[in-house]
Amino acid sequence: MNILLFNASELSHTRQIIINDLRRQTHLAKVIKPIIGDTIRVGQINGAIGLAKVISHTPLETHLEVVFNQASPAPLALKLLLAIPRPKMMRRILQTCATLGVSEITLLNSAKVEKSYWQTPILQPQSIYDNLILGLEQAGTTQLPLVHKAQLFKPYVEDKLDQWAGQSRRLVAHPRDAHQCPTANQQATTLAIGPEGGFTEYEVDKLIQQGFTPFSLGPRIMRVETAIPVAISRLCTL
Repeated sequence: MNILLFNASELSHTRQIIINDLRRQTHLAKVIKPIIGDTIRVGQINGAIGLAKVISHTPLETHLEVVFNQASPAPLALKLLLAIPRPKMMRRILQTCATLGVSEITLLNSAKVEKSYWQTPILQPQSIYDNLILGLEQAGTTQLPLVHKAQLFKPYVEDKLDQWAGQSRRLVAHPRDAHQCPTANQQATTLAIGPEGGFTEYEVDKLIQQGFTPFSLGPRIMRVETAIPVAISRLCTL
């Protein structure tokens, strides 16, 4: 935890917060071990970053007084269209996306996605939120990515994807007839990454019809959880 995050509803009109939930308080008590008068780096989710002075601290509760002093780094101008990965990868991927600053994620169905993946508890809203928070804490930032779900590939790609991608450049990681990976810049981008085994040719053709350009990350075959940070670092100025 490189920053202690809190919701706007936790901040009093006197700029004070009380930390008493198990996860954050356990981290404070066992890792940070603050004493009265210490300052802790804090951030309001989707808000500013600052320092919090420790007013009181017990094993059950920590009372902090917050002073904001800077804005959080802005999210990347990058949206990720991601064929839903295996559940055991999902936690790490959500955390990685939040850490790297992905602005929005749409979890998409694909022919190679097992139907059971959609039933995993990791896709429950609270679990998604908790993993995104872990990623933000690692990065020391506050901007929470938006996460959407699209359980039907064809209707989503044909009817909704164009609006979601907007005026961004549209890229799909896929080796067939692939262009060289573009160099990193700050251009708004929608990046599509398939499941283990990749998108089917039909799915890639559908994405191409929506303006996506296939590109290659090189000759090595990567797991999804590896391809995501590699692609983002290659395409975006972090």
